[in-house]
Amino acid sequence: MKKIENYQASDDLLNDRVILVTGAGQGLGRIAALNYAKHGATVILHGCKVEKLERVYDEIEAIGKASALIYPFNFQGAQDKDFAVMVEAIEQQFGRLDGILHNAAFLYGLSPLENQTVEQWQSIFHVNVFAPFALTKACTPLLKAAPDASVIMTSSSHGHNPSAYWGAFTVAKASIEALVKVQADEWEAITNLRINVLVPGIVNTPQRAKTHPGEVKKNLTQPEDLMATYLYLIGPDSKNINGEIVFCQNAE
Repeated sequence: MKKIENYQASDDLLNDRVILVTGAGQGLGRIAALNYAKHGATVILHGCKVEKLERVYDEIEAIGKASALIYPFNFQGAQDKDFAVMVEAIEQQFGRLDGILHNAAFLYGLSPLENQTVEQWQSIFHVNVFAPFALTKACTPLLKAAPDASVIMTSSSHGHNPSAYWGAFTVAKASIEALVKVQADEWEAITNLRINVLVPGIVNTPQRAKTHPGEVKKNLTQPEDLMATYLYLIGPDSKNINGEIVFCQNAE
């Protein structure tokens, strides 16, 4: 699946749904969380920095349509038991989970493979692969309890088409695409669960600024421009889409 064309979400698309957004403190995660809230969802805001999450929380409260919950959690070094604690908190608060947007990402600057270290690869894989796998696994009982649950894992253009100097990050994102294919096959017979890959493309985000500091930001696609796809995949209109790689923009 290449792109979602001309989708317009209804105002009540996500009413009564509980959506977890990782990396919600800035960039695409923040904009997605705000849009999910605007369409009625209760949003669980995950991130490392409490002050950023609090700002997004205040923005959601100002919308006045839905509520939010902050869950600060550093994925670096996290183990199964840490994800179990997070899921227990969600279950106690809400008793269910209707969707996850895996948006949290971590990378170092661009460099050739010969300059990268095992420690760097471990850090990158922990946030970009191990955490989405472990969190989805821990949340599966809650997702199964929802009438219609969607999981979105974020890849990247460089993960889909690996290229020089992206090293561990591009390998991690390629792994995400393989992980989604495996999980989608395992969920094929479970009609209320689905999982897909989302590739945002070139977007004005803090991550993009880190790898391309000289770009003129105003000339880039803005996060808000991609939200139709984010809403489509997390909401009920995509209930028959499973195991797909979806591009927000034309594939490079």
